[in-house]
Amino acid sequence: MFTTILAAAGAAAPENPYGLTQALKEGGLISQTVFGILVLMSVVSFYILFSKLFEQQKLINQQKRVRQSFWQSNSLREGSAKLEKNSAYKQIVDDGLAAQEQHAKLTDPVEAHDWLHGSLARSEAAINSKLGGGLAFLATVGSVSPFIGLFGTVIGIYRALVKIGASGQASIDKVAGPVGEALIMTALGLVVAVPAVLSYNWLQRRNKSISEDLSAFSNDVLGFLASNGAVRPVVAGAAKPVAKPVSAAGTTTAGQTGGVPTRP
Repeated sequence: MFTTILAAAGAAAPENPYGLTQALKEGGLISQTVFGILVLMSVVSFYILFSKLFEQQKLINQQKRVRQSFWQSNSLREGSAKLEKNSAYKQIVDDGLAAQEQHAKLTDPVEAHDWLHGSLARSEAAINSKLGGGLAFLATVGSVSPFIGLFGTVIGIYRALVKIGASGQASIDKVAGPVGEALIMTALGLVVAVPAVLSYNWLQRRNKSISEDLSAFSNDVLGFLASNGAVRPVVAGAAKPVAKPVSAAGTTTAGQTGGVPTRP
């Protein structure tokens, strides 16, 4: 009985002669190839979108942890030990420490600031390059897919004109299939292009924000290294050091005559 019901339902709902499946069958190898390329572009675009979002969110979480605990450490090595093993911020710190050690081994006179700045800039550029991976494909899909769809449109219209010439009459049943196929290809090209362009712009904006934070952190690390730890960013919520009176000899005075009293 169940088989009979399915057979009746199949007979009651015949295949749409102007649907996508029928259009691809009539379009032949060219239309099927165009359709396959556009679908592949769409799948890869969404894969890049979600993978880059995951990667960016990971860096944003690392940024929050750096703000919370890193600069409260006594040294860069101690702060680096608190970060994740594959953290981008840990990479910048480790590269800065390595550059400081390498500078002592240089035989040619090179300013320590220039050497450290160049090493940190290379580390930052490597991270930004990894962040930008895959975005070129999104830009390519956004600019190329409408033209690929337009190619399928041209082929569909050409087939419609061939049918008109072969039949000698421009009846709707002769041109509806090829023209419908042409319109489907145009729409599919736009459907693939629009999300790719939006994803590219959104990811680029997030990358810019992350890059600015990495640049600020790299500058803070440079200041810390160049001042032997005397210069470090102010951490919100951290206790400020209390100024102590210093004598002319450079020692701290406590109740000594002539000393500068501290404020409570």
